[in-house]
Amino acid sequence: MIRDYQAIAKTWFLKGKQRIIPTYGKHHGVKLLGVLNYETGHIYCTEEEKYDAQIFLEFLKKILQVYSTGKIVMVLDNARIHHAKLLQPFLQEHKDRLEFAFLPPYSPQLNLIEGLWGWLKSDVLYNVFYSTVNDIRTAVEGFISNINESPQQIINRLCVRM
Repeated sequence: MIRDYQAIAKTWFLKGKQRIIPTYGKHHGVKLLGVLNYETGHIYCTEEEKYDAQIFLEFLKKILQVYSTGKIVMVLDNARIHHAKLLQPFLQEHKDRLEFAFLPPYSPQLNLIEGLWGWLKSDVLYNVFYSTVNDIRTAVEGFISNINESPQQIINRLCVRM
């Protein structure tokens, strides 16, 4: 969830010239679902109004279209919607192409996509005022489009761990 209230992050400024980030106190935002292909560096994201099991199922269908060949292993946290009964027939039908690998509780650092969300926030959201959700949406779409042009940068930043 990329919220429209502004994220203040570490920054520097001249003494006496503190940066002021306005806000308007609303709590709307942009909800993103995304996958990162750690072999190719490709990122696929969609924006959704809400996030529930039905939306996740539709997202899975899109993933199978975007990555039309080969086995897909999705690394997921243990959110309830990732275990929903609604998904089971679909997962059974596509068991030869789609598999879930669940992370241990409280371990987001093991999920590469979390690095993408941090990168997105630091480059697009921190210390910036967007007057509308559409402005946020445009900035997020531009960021994803821009980094998808440099898949090796994505791999180097998100997929290579020491």
